[in-house]
Amino acid sequence: MQIVRADLTTPPDPWGAVVVIDVLRSFSTAAYAFAAGVRVIHPVGSIPEALAVRASLPDALTIGAAPGGWPVPEFDLANSPAALAGFDLAGKELVHCTAGGVHALLAWQSAPWMFAASLVCARATARELRRLAPARVTLVTTGQWTDRDGDEDFACADYIEALLADASTDPAPYVARVRQSDFARRFTGAAGAAHPAADLDCCAAADRFDFALQAVRRGARMVLAPLA
Repeated sequence: MQIVRADLTTPPDPWGAVVVIDVLRSFSTAAYAFAAGVRVIHPVGSIPEALAVRASLPDALTIGAAPGGWPVPEFDLANSPAALAGFDLAGKELVHCTAGGVHALLAWQSAPWMFAASLVCARATARELRRLAPARVTLVTTGQWTDRDGDEDFACADYIEALLADASTDPAPYVARVRQSDFARRFTGAAGAAHPAADLDCCAAADRFDFALQAVRRGARMVLAPLA
């Protein structure tokens, strides 16, 4: 199995299996949403599209963030795993829009196998990749921007690659890297900030969920669903 690395600047070359990684916070939030009972997530590329898709689905809620992690005023939910605790999401559909993870997921969507990953479901993702045994796996990290190093996503990618080689790999060093990354240091919970400290605790909980997030085609739209 060949392992290839890519990021938001890489022209998509979608063959084999593609794993798009967004630890802080897109796909951590998605995993917590499924754990809270969400039935399916619709990734979309813009705020107007998200609002249009919500209007077309009777039980849908919008979730996501603007660049920088700020909540979108028109959306029902913020891109915050900790904030989901107070909502009844059983049977709901979510329409998800973010500048990092969701953007990359849509860019690579023609791959034969697509997964959205974060630290909370890394082991389950690696397990599914071992089962599929594709000739190539592309790990797409999305956290590197001009103002942050993105090491939370590189750590998750390194962990998944290590798990592919050895399923008993200890997550502790990778958890430490997530917590020490540039972006993680913004999750202070300061008044008026867009980055609650509780979100970092949620996102750094390695292998909390025993399901992978698989992206599949459903009609004209790609959707995310949990794969146990």
